[in-house]
This record gives sequence, C-alpha cells and structure tokens, in this order.
Amino acid sequence: MKKSIIVALFCFFGLTQINAQVTFRPGVKAGLNFSHFTKGDNYNSYDPYGNYSNQSRRNFDTKTDFYIGLYGALKLSRFYTLQPEINYSRQGASYDYVVNNQARTQKLDVSYLSLGIANKFTFDKFNFHVGPTIDFVVEDNFDPDSEVDLAFFLGAGYNFTKNFGIEARIKKGIVPVLDFSDSNHTNVVIQTGITYTFDVK
Repeated sequence: MKKSIIVALFCFFGLTQINAQVTFRPGVKAGLNFSHFTKGDNYNSYDPYGNYSNQSRRNFDTKTDFYIGLYGALKLSRFYTLQPEINYSRQGASYDYVVNNQARTQKLDVSYLSLGIANKFTFDKFNFHVGPTIDFVVEDNFDPDSEVDLAFFLGAGYNFTKNFGIEARIKKGIVPVLDFSDSNHTNVVIQTGITYTFDVK
C-alpha cells in the first residue's frame, strides 16, 4: 500500500513537472538570403530571356536578398521545441550569360510566403533545427513553372539571451522552379539572421 502511494505521488509530481515545462512564446526573425537555382541536367539549354546564341556560356549564380517572419516557440521539454513559422522570403538567382560576346547578368526574382515547422533541439545556448516548408509564390519576374515549392531545411542557432539569438539555415526545394526540356532547376537557399523571442506572462 505504501509503495503504491509513493509511486502515485512520484507520477503525480513527475507529470506536474512536465506540464510546468511546456511554454509558448511568440517571436520575430529577419535576415539575409543567399539563393540560387540548381544547374539541372542540361542548364545550358535554358534561357528565360530568349537569347540563344553562345549557349555554352550560361550560369546560375548566387543572388542576395532578405527574409522576414514570425514564429511560435512551443517548448515541450527541456531539449525539444516545436516551432511553427510563417516567413516572407525573397529568393531566386543571378543569371549570367553572353550575347554577342558581351557578358550580361539578369536577376531572376521569386518571392514566397513560406509556412514551416521547425523541430528545434536545444543544448544550453545552442540549438539545432530541422523541418519542412511549403512555399507559395507571391511575386516573380520570370513566370516560374510552379506556384508552390516543397522544401526541407537544416540549421543551427545560438541564443545570447533568452530573447535574442542568431541562426543559420540551408533550405533545399524539391519542386522545379524552372522545368525546361530535360533541365529541372530547384531552389537552394542559405539563410543567416537574427531572432527575438518575446516573454509571455
């Protein structure tokens, strides 16, 4: 009987402690995007601007832009946080090509409204996070082949205080942004930025 009471009390206080650890805190984030398109199988054959001379001299290079977003950090345990996110992300690529022996560069801009879920694992002030996103095109200047992208990200962060931190991620899309003949080009984005998590009483 005494053993049963002790076990029951232990379970009760254990559950109370677990429930006490569950918190929700909203936050904001912003930073830089370094994005490009993958080359695909035959990227030299693609030209969104209709310039077909010197086809062997074409390249997708990195384009720098920004992202900004909101998140909700649902801390379920000491080490694990489930973090839904909504971000506005300006992506694309720098398109380098040659016409009449003259080097030219065009910006291929595509902006997304990104809905994601970060699975965040925290160890002291460091955290590692991984998860999926679904991205909807909200603006572009070259008519992408798909209005939706599915992507996965992997990242790490460091919290200077309980509110302020920094993070870096790499995000890889799996739906072609450009689909030309046998050449499929998908998004690749490296993100670096700051985060601020609010205190909620």
